Amino acid sequence: MSNQKKQWGAIIVMIALFAMIAFVTNLCNPMAKIIKNQGEISTLLANIGNYGNFIAYLVMGIPAGMLIAKFGYKKTALIGLAVGAIGIGIQWFSGQLNAQENLSLVFAVYLAGAFIAGLCMCILNCVVNPMLNLLGGGGNTGNQLIQIGGVFNSGAAVACYILMGALIADMSTAKIADATPALMIALGIFVVAFVVILFTKIEEPEQDKVDLGMVKKALGYRHFALGALAIFLYMGIEVGVPNYVGFYLTEEFKLAENVVGMIVAVYWFMMLIGRFVGASIGNKVSSRAMITTVSIATIVLVVFGMFAPTDVLVSFPGVDWGSLTLIWEDIPVGIFSFLLVGLCTSVMWGAIFNMAVEGLGKYTAIASGIFMTMVFGCAVMMAIQAAVADATNYITSFWVVVFCAAYLLFYALVGSKPVKK
Repeated sequence: MSNQKKQWGAIIVMIALFAMIAFVTNLCNPMAKIIKNQGEISTLLANIGNYGNFIAYLVMGIPAGMLIAKFGYKKTALIGLAVGAIGIGIQWFSGQLNAQENLSLVFAVYLAGAFIAGLCMCILNCVVNPMLNLLGGGGNTGNQLIQIGGVFNSGAAVACYILMGALIADMSTAKIADATPALMIALGIFVVAFVVILFTKIEEPEQDKVDLGMVKKALGYRHFALGALAIFLYMGIEVGVPNYVGFYLTEEFKLAENVVGMIVAVYWFMMLIGRFVGASIGNKVSSRAMITTVSIATIVLVVFGMFAPTDVLVSFPGVDWGSLTLIWEDIPVGIFSFLLVGLCTSVMWGAIFNMAVEGLGKYTAIASGIFMTMVFGCAVMMAIQAAVADATNYITSFWVVVFCAAYLLFYALVGSKPVKK
């Protein structure tokens, strides 16, 4: 607790970075629709910016941990912000090119910018998670600070959709150049964050020299290795649930795409609510108890959603981001159950990280890098769920989510207990 009082400035900066990560990452979703307006581009290719963002985690995860060990958290954050500014600048530049003359060039430049911005997000994630845990002294207080960061993370994600809806009146005809105001706001955030961190005093733990051999040593801690797999599978829950709910409502339940987007967005509101709760009780409830509770709840909600009758409907709220008004739409009760999973996923990331790095000491930095690499699980698990959906149907594909939640329950009850420190 004394450590928190000494470094409130550092805590505030890390929480602000948490928010910025969500804002820039979530730009990929509305930008995907804009990319599709550039020409004859399939939905798969339009969304590849998201995949490029997560591939960056695979590439940068471990190197980011090594950067922290060599330069410290503050300098690594500054490096990440500089890289992010470059990525945003490249995405903006792609909108200045003539798509009619050379569509492939516009596409390639935008993807390069999205990938570079993804490198930044990976670096910053490697900084904020262990720093908040360390500033809180680990344990329940460290988990609480990460959950508070999560609240601002979710709030920034919601703000991103509101901002894009306010700045771009008609997403169906918008071009990349029309997103210039949003990209410039993101660029401004990077610049302000760089200046603030540059002049913020951050007392950092001593870092030992890191090499690739430390990856093997970090993975030698069983509870960390199993935790890395937990975060890999967790990504399949967090992103897979809203993504395939959207596909089901559009393709099988036949709702209009814009209405589906408004409904699915409520999932992220529920994550925001869940993180508020997690932050308020984080210093009283252990990470193990949190994951045990939410993983069981996830299994119950998803299984109920899969077997609930499709002809029983409930009126569910959605949000029109452009006018900031509520809409109400009748959806199957099972889909309502799926969307409630957002309350569960809200606390999973912070609690898993808190348990996984417990007792790692000098290996915490490289462990954070490995953790970030596992975010690539988002792309893998979404692909697996897509394959199941193609072979069966969207509802059956949620067995993949059940499997992921069952593993998290195992990790909370058995796998997270440190064998050595």
